[in-house]
Amino acid sequence: MYAIFVLIIISLTVAVGFLITFVWAVKNNQYEDDYTPSVRMLFDDKLPNKEPVIEKTENKDA
Repeated sequence: MYAIFVLIIISLTVAVGFLITFVWAVKNNQYEDDYTPSVRMLFDDKLPNKEPVIEKTENKDA
């Protein structure tokens, strides 16, 4: 029975440690990167949707 209490205390200590680490990471903006740079290179660049401009030339000689 003593071993169960020791294991519960150890597991609660580890859980509190992870909780403190998580709260510290959130407060220091570790999760603010909405668009990860490592994934950004997998996407193609957006090409501009520009159609070729055809200029009308007037023939003044005719």
